[in-house]
Amino acid sequence: MLLGDGQAQIVSHTERSWASITFAGTRHRVVLAFEGADAVEAGECFIAFLPDHEFAIRGQLVADAAVTRVDHAAAPPRLVITCELLLLEEA
Repeated sequence: MLLGDGQAQIVSHTERSWASITFAGTRHRVVLAFEGADAVEAGECFIAFLPDHEFAIRGQLVADAAVTRVDHAAAPPRLVITCELLLLEEA
């Protein structure tokens, strides 16, 4: 499944190192914009499916993926989603 149906535009992306006693990885904040009625519908699906999505990132395990902010606009239809992901390095 293609999360977001290829309708998202990346507005911004930040990354910072993260570590605990047993794991190391990176925390990512991504802001995505979905513009137009079809794209907004795809964005709503993105929100619904992100927490349970099976990511395939070589050498990485997505330990957490959450939507932290959602902004809607009606005219023109626009949806902006901020999400945070915690990626851990696979051993």
